Formats: sequence, C-alpha cells, structure tokens
Amino acid sequence: MTVTPIDSKQRAAREAVLNSLLEAQNRHDVDGSIACFAHPRYELVGNQRVYEGEPEVRRYYGTTFGAFPDLAFALIQAHHADDAVIVEMWMSGSHLGSRHDFEATGKHFRCRMVAVCQFQDTALIGVRIYYDTGTIARQLS
Repeated sequence: MTVTPIDSKQRAAREAVLNSLLEAQNRHDVDGSIACFAHPRYELVGNQRVYEGEPEVRRYYGTTFGAFPDLAFALIQAHHADDAVIVEMWMSGSHLGSRHDFEATGKHFRCRMVAVCQFQDTALIGVRIYYDTGTIARQLS
C-alpha cells in the first residue's frame, strides 16, 4: 500500500477536525461528535470493544457520557503521520452513573491515553484508543 505524505493544508484540516471532535466530546455533544466523522468508528483497545457505524458510536457516547457525566479530554500533544494523527491526552471523569458492566462508584479518575485518529485525506474514518484499564480501575475502586 502506498500512502502519499500529507501537505500543510491537509495537516491543518485534520487538526481542525480533531479540535472540533475534542470540543464536542468535552461538551458531551453526541451529534457534534458524530458529525466530525466521515465514518464513525471507535476501537477501544483497553477493553477490546469496537463500535462500528453511527448507531453503535452514538450508543457508545450515550452510555459513556451517562456513566461519566463530567468526562473530559485534555490534549497533551498531536503527532502527524501520513494516514493518521496520533493524539496524546489526559482523560478524566467521575463515575457517577451505572452501566451494565459496573455500578457507579462516585470516584474520579485521571488516565493518560493515546488515540490513533485514522484519516482518508482529511476525512476522519476511525479512532483507535489505547489506555490502561488497570489505572482507571484502581482509581475507581
């Protein structure tokens, strides 16, 4: 597979998409978050889950924002690649809502994470998230 290196206009366009996504996620704006994707797809490597397509990603956001009503992401640094932007962030939130797999603890967590944001040209086509579930679990227990 041949990947063409990105130019400064593509880089700026990708950064604008990612800034819009982070802003929408921090507002818990599901529609705004979905609108940032050409194809909504999330892969959570830490818990081996994949959410493919708008209905599944919309459900993921609803469940996650419900369990962590103050969930927030703070950008540390972005690293550009030819077909992706690798983003380092702090993820934090308070576990105030119950989910099917665990009851609310009322505790706060903060965890460093990496997201590989996959692009076709300037269109966001998926996000693969890496984080340590143990770090979060220890803080929530």
